[in-house]
Amino acid sequence: MNQLRSPIAAVLPLLLALTVRADADQAPAKGPNIVLIYADDLGWGDVGFNGRKEWTTPHLDRLGAQGTIFRRFYTAAVVCAPSRGAMLTGKSTIHDGVSRNDDDLPAGEVTLAEALKDRGYSTALFGKWHRGTPRKGVEAVHPMDQGFEEFFGFTDARHAWEQFPDELYEGRRRRPVSGYANDMFTDRAVDYLKRHKDGPFFLYLPYIATHFYIEAPADEVALHKGKLPEADPEKPLNATYAAMVTRLDRNVGRVLAALDDLKLADGTIVVFTSDHGATFESGNQGTSNALDSNRPFRGQKRTLWEGGIRVPGVVRWPGHVPSGVVSDEVIQMTDLFPTLLAAVGSKPDPAWKVDGLDVLPAWLGKGHVPDRTLFWEWRNEGGNQLAAMRGKYKLVITNNGQPELFDVEGDPGERRNAIAEHADLAKQLRAGLKSWLATETRD
Repeated sequence: MNQLRSPIAAVLPLLLALTVRADADQAPAKGPNIVLIYADDLGWGDVGFNGRKEWTTPHLDRLGAQGTIFRRFYTAAVVCAPSRGAMLTGKSTIHDGVSRNDDDLPAGEVTLAEALKDRGYSTALFGKWHRGTPRKGVEAVHPMDQGFEEFFGFTDARHAWEQFPDELYEGRRRRPVSGYANDMFTDRAVDYLKRHKDGPFFLYLPYIATHFYIEAPADEVALHKGKLPEADPEKPLNATYAAMVTRLDRNVGRVLAALDDLKLADGTIVVFTSDHGATFESGNQGTSNALDSNRPFRGQKRTLWEGGIRVPGVVRWPGHVPSGVVSDEVIQMTDLFPTLLAAVGSKPDPAWKVDGLDVLPAWLGKGHVPDRTLFWEWRNEGGNQLAAMRGKYKLVITNNGQPELFDVEGDPGERRNAIAEHADLAKQLRAGLKSWLATETRD
C-alpha cells in the first residue's frame, strides 16, 4: 500500500531547493583580493621595465610581464602627504583637505580601506602613513581610524625616512624594532597573506624606499659597489641608492612569491606605483640626480613637469588584465579608488564626491579612458605651480607665472614650448585651471 503524503510534504523539497537557490543568488560573490604597493620617491626611470640598465629589477619586470605596464601613469601630487591623500580618497588635493605635506587627512574623508572594509574586506597597512600636523583641538588621524584593521609602520613623517628605525607603531602603540624597515614591512605582509588566505583582503604596502636617507642593508649595497660612478669612492652613495631599489624589488618578489605559494595570485589584483617622482633635494645626497632617476623626463619631486608627476605603473590581475601589454592610456592616482571598487563589483557613494574615474575597461583592455582634463597644483613651500593636461598636451604654469605648453608624447623631456603654435588650446587649459581652482574646499 502506498503511503499518503500531505500536499505540504510533497512540495517541501522543491521549496527548500528554491530557497537555497534564492539565497545563493543573493549572496555576494567573493571579490578579488587587492595588494597595493606604493614606493616612495621612486623615479619613473629607476625600474627595468622602464629602461633602467645600471641595475636589474627582475621581480618588478616579471610583474609587468604578467600584467599591463602603464607608461602614462600619473600621481595626483608632488609630495608625500597630498599624493597619499589623493590616492586613498580618490579626490584631488583641493578637495580632500591635503594639499600640503603637513596637512592631516580629515577624519571625515572616506578612504579606500573604509570602502572595502564595508564590503567585507580585511584591511592592513604595513609601511608609511603620512600623518600631517593636526589643527588645534583636532586629534591626529590614525590609519586604524580610517579603515585599516592592522597597522605596522610609521605615522609621523618626521621619522618616515629612517631606513633602520629604533621604533615603529604596531597598532596604536610604539614598540622597539631592529632591522631594515622595508624588510620588516614585507615580513608583516607575508604573514598577513598567510593568515588571510581565505580573503578577500586589501593589503596596502607603502614602502619608504627610496625616500631621503640613502641607506640599505650592507649585503645589498655590496652587489653594486664599484659598478656605478661615485663622487667619493669611500662613500658609495650611488651604489646605496641602487641597493635601495633592488632591495625594494626583492621585497616585492617576496610578496609575489607568497601569493604564488598560497595559490592566491590568480585571484589577486596587484598594483605597483610610486607616490611621485624622484627628488634631487639635499637629503637625497645627489644620488637620484646623478643616476638620472626620472629619465627621460624633466623635473623632480615638487615640480609639475613629467619628472615630478609621471611614475612607474603596473597592474596585474591574471585572466582579467592583459599580460605583456604596454599601454599609453592616461591613468591618474585618483582613479585607483573608483577602479578598484569597480573591480570588486561596487562603486563610490556619490556623497563622497570622488574626482577619479573608473578606468577598469582600460585596465581590462576592453575600452579607453574617456577624454578629460587632469589638473595639478603645488602652492606651498615657496612653490606656485599649476598644470592642466588634455591628451598629449600639458600646460605648466611655473613659479614665475609663465605658461608653457608641451606635447608630452612627442617631447617627453618638455624642452620645446609649443604655446605659440597652440595658443587657443593653452587658453582653454588655463581657463580650465581657473574653474578647477574655484572648486577648492578646505575646512
